[in-house]
Amino acid sequence: MVIDWTHAWPAVIAAFLASVVEFVEALTVVLAVGTVRGWAGALAGSAAALVVLFAIAVIFGPALTQIPLDDVQLFVGTLLLLFGMRWLRKAILRAAGVLALHDEDQAYAKETETLRRLGGTGNRWDSIAIATSFKITMLEGLEVIFIVIAVGAGGPGLLVPASVGAIAALLLVIALGVILHRPLSAVPENALKFIVGILLSAFGTFWVGEGLGLGWPGQDWSLLGLVLGFILFAALAVPLCRREAALRASTGR
Repeated sequence: MVIDWTHAWPAVIAAFLASVVEFVEALTVVLAVGTVRGWAGALAGSAAALVVLFAIAVIFGPALTQIPLDDVQLFVGTLLLLFGMRWLRKAILRAAGVLALHDEDQAYAKETETLRRLGGTGNRWDSIAIATSFKITMLEGLEVIFIVIAVGAGGPGLLVPASVGAIAALLLVIALGVILHRPLSAVPENALKFIVGILLSAFGTFWVGEGLGLGWPGQDWSLLGLVLGFILFAALAVPLCRREAALRASTGR
C-alpha cells in the first residue's frame, strides 16, 4: 500500500500527542514502582504489557481493513468524537479552574507512598511491582491502541502513519525517563490534553460525516476548519465555565 504522507500528517500529530499524554502518565507510576520496589519487577511488568499491547495491535488493526470503510468511519468516528470531547471537557474545566490541574509530581509522591505501605521486598521478581507496572502500562497502552486504530481507520493508508506517531511518542517518553529519571512534570499535560481533545474531536466529526456520506468541502482540508471550530468553542467555553464557577462560589451553591 502506498502511503500519501502529505495527507497523513494530521494522523501522525494526533496519535503522537495523545500517546505522549498516556505514556507520561504510565511513566510516572513505573518510575515510582522502580524506585520503591526495584527496577527488575517494574521493567518486567511494563515489558510484558507492551508485548500484549503489540499483539492486540497486530491482530485488531489489520482486521479493520476487512470491514467496509464507511461503516468503520461511522463507528470509529463516533467513538473518537466521544473520546475527544471527554478530554476536551476536562481540559476546559481545568483551564477554568473548576477541576484541579493534573500534577505528575503529586501523582508520583502518592504512588510511592502507597507502594511503601505495602512493605519492602527482598525478592528480585516482586509480584507487586510486576503487577502494578503491568496494569498501568496496559491501561494507558490500551487507550493508545484505541487512538491509533481509530485514527488509522479513518482512511486507506493512515494506520501506519498513526502507528509511527505513537511509536515516536513511546520512544521519546522512554528516552526522557531514562535520561531524567524522574516524573515529567514539566510536560504541559493539560495543554496537551486541550490540543489532543480538539484534534480527536475534529477527526471524529470528520469521519462521522464521511461515514454518513457527507461531502466535506475541500475534502481533507475540512479537518483544518473543524479544528479551528473546536478551538473557538473551547476559547468561548473556558471563560463561561470560569464565570459560572465564580457565580456558584459567591452564592454558595
